Amino acid sequence: MTIVSLEKKYILQTYKRQDVVFVRGKDKYLWDINRKKYLDFFTGISVCNMGHGHNKITAAIKKQCEKLVHVSNHYYTGPQSKLAELIINKSFKKGKVFLSNSGAEANECAIKLARRHGNPEGKYEIISFNNSFHGRTMATLSATGQKKFHQYFNPFLSGFKFAKLNNISSVKKLINKRTCAVLIEPIQGEGGVCAANRKFLQELRALCNKNKLLLIFDEIQCGLGRTGRLFAYQYYGVEPDVMTLAKSIANGLPLGITVVKDKYSDVLAFGGHGSTFGGNLVSCAAAIETLNLISGKKVLDNVVKTGDYFYKKLTGLKNKYPGIIKEARGAGLMLGIELVADSGAGIVEKCLKKGLIINCTQSKILRFLPPFTITKKDVDSAIRILSECLR
Repeated sequence: MTIVSLEKKYILQTYKRQDVVFVRGKDKYLWDINRKKYLDFFTGISVCNMGHGHNKITAAIKKQCEKLVHVSNHYYTGPQSKLAELIINKSFKKGKVFLSNSGAEANECAIKLARRHGNPEGKYEIISFNNSFHGRTMATLSATGQKKFHQYFNPFLSGFKFAKLNNISSVKKLINKRTCAVLIEPIQGEGGVCAANRKFLQELRALCNKNKLLLIFDEIQCGLGRTGRLFAYQYYGVEPDVMTLAKSIANGLPLGITVVKDKYSDVLAFGGHGSTFGGNLVSCAAAIETLNLISGKKVLDNVVKTGDYFYKKLTGLKNKYPGIIKEARGAGLMLGIELVADSGAGIVEKCLKKGLIINCTQSKILRFLPPFTITKKDVDSAIRILSECLR
């Protein structure tokens, strides 16, 4: 049987997969089973941000695998502690982290922390935003502001309300004596590369301070260098109380991290939360190397420089095809173009056939999440293919 037929026979059909079987990757490129080469401008949904098969990350994985892969979180281990120290030193300076396996789990921990903090005063409601996406567990789905993800899974966890992005009055209207936190993606990824503006996040921070609410930033897709700053909150100059990370933190290995400011680091005490595989040692070893690489000035400067160039090229496409493209948007190397019609899936397929990997979300948003190692020449190659497919 072929790989495709085996997948269809033995794996639950929850994904609409593209008609390609990938077998190898290096830096910005992937190769399929027929040895065809592709330029990867999706990186597994912003996961392999330092490219495929990075030599230093691979060496760190191999070294840890040869020493120790897993012990229970009942014991102390070096990779976990070293990674936690690195993250805190590069973010809040004072605080603690919880290590899990995925973005959904990182957000799950943040939700539990917010409710545990508010519980003594009867506070449990969390304000999220329309068009948001926070994960696939029942709690994170409950916090997700997109009805298409809710179909057939009722009843959901109660206590979640939804405001409008960049509309502070819509947030104010939802605050009451039961509100404990506000949860927001600084840039909505699955929602269509929709960015919060700086003034709105500043007003949101002030509003949370005034009402003693936790401000939680979901940086699972927009963090870790995507904006040209290590964390998206640094790009905006607005600091949250809790930040969630995942996806690219271990450049392809599963790891989720909930970062908590020192003021709230004792809310989840002994027995308050846990995970069997959370903070897997191999993932942590990969994350330490990945974080050191991503936070380097050369890498972040390239995100800004190449991101600006890419945005200008996408704007040029908009001017070239005004009847097809509505607008270009995003920050750094988290960019998208909104199409006039719901034709995104077809363009993604055409690009794939021509050797360019991109993504479509919301049926008409072409999403671009290339690795941080790309050059202007790579952008030109992508724009050329994209233009051909649009034409």
